[in-house]
Amino acid sequence: MSTFAFTACFAVWTIFSIIGVQIKQELGLSEFQFGLLVGTPILTGSLIRVVLGVWTDQYGGRLVNLVVMLSAAAATYALSYAETYLQFLIAALGVGIAGGSFAVGVAYVSKFFPKERQGTALGIFGAGNVGSAVTKFGAPFVMVAFGWETVAQVWAGLLALIAVISFLVTRDDPDLIRRRATGEKAEATWLQLSPLKKLQVWRFSLYYFFVFGAFVALALWLPRYLVGVYGLDIKTAGMIAAAYSIPGSLFRVFGGWLSDKIGARKVMYVTFSVSLVCTFLLSYPATSYVVDGIRGPIEFRLATDLVTFTVIAFVLGFAMSLGKAAVFKHIPVYYPAHIGSVGGLVGMIGGLGGFILPIAFGALNDLTGVWTSCFMLLFVLVATALAWMHFAIRRMERRAAPQLGTLPELPEMAGMPTQPNPPQPARPAVGGGLQPAE
Repeated sequence: MSTFAFTACFAVWTIFSIIGVQIKQELGLSEFQFGLLVGTPILTGSLIRVVLGVWTDQYGGRLVNLVVMLSAAAATYALSYAETYLQFLIAALGVGIAGGSFAVGVAYVSKFFPKERQGTALGIFGAGNVGSAVTKFGAPFVMVAFGWETVAQVWAGLLALIAVISFLVTRDDPDLIRRRATGEKAEATWLQLSPLKKLQVWRFSLYYFFVFGAFVALALWLPRYLVGVYGLDIKTAGMIAAAYSIPGSLFRVFGGWLSDKIGARKVMYVTFSVSLVCTFLLSYPATSYVVDGIRGPIEFRLATDLVTFTVIAFVLGFAMSLGKAAVFKHIPVYYPAHIGSVGGLVGMIGGLGGFILPIAFGALNDLTGVWTSCFMLLFVLVATALAWMHFAIRRMERRAAPQLGTLPELPEMAGMPTQPNPPQPARPAVGGGLQPAE
């Protein structure tokens, strides 16, 4: 039920990825203004995650999630009455409340499962990211038939309905039930926030800034990208963008199970390595070359066609889905008593990626005039995350096992026989006889 509710929230949270295209045309927005509009809901949904995570630990996920979903539904319905760009931005801030449901769900769901199963459980819950694909599949048809206002009203009504059903059919988490039975008070807010001082938490946040923030940013940006680069209509662009969103959501379940089996660290290496290759390939702009050949100029062109782009986007979404689950596998293990606050911060930073990156994509388009500049930025981001993770792990290994620092530069060569020194010729001794040369 939590996964279903989160799917509905995510569908609302990314609603501007579709209706924003028509709003851009109606208002004549620039690329930067469009990026700001689609990113504004992500800002709200990110900034409130820490607070909602703490409140979930204190008051329970059922109640907090009900308030979050009903508030987002009201704002989404009000969106249909916006007319000016400023009004759209204000309404978008309210729509973004839906994104806070992730922090609520992580803190709520994880308390029903032991540590060895939390990776899989949170992977299943996180598959609610598929709500982005639900919007891409359904919203274009509703928008073409009835207008973007109807999309906002229908999505708002469904969100409110699912909020009530979720509250009625779920139960409070075991920790909250135990505290009520014993009269124990919840941990104070300032104690809940104390782990946020650790650099490790912020390193996890950078991971999530890419695997989730970039996922959300591309989920919002790809319809616009496909329309601009390949000249597709909005319905076709929405369908192809879903080829990225769906694996980025559903395979999160597999990522959680894999993190339980082989460890989250190995999964993160796979995620960053595959993403590095994919973003490099996608960042290469369509280029025409003229080579001075033997018989005269040779002209050819390198460009990513639509089919190749879709395949690479699918692989990138798959890699990100594994990483999203792996990041949140770390948190209940390292911070079992502060899942709400730590998960809230990591989710907040990741969500901020979904706000900042679309704006950066639009600004880079305006600045460089190159469509693939968005993937160039993501390549730099994932390369930085991979380097920080690798050197942090090496440092932890050396701290835990100091003897690693005494290994030779090439430990695989240790113990191999060395070539003996060749025999030196003898020379006459001063007093007669022979002595070895020095």
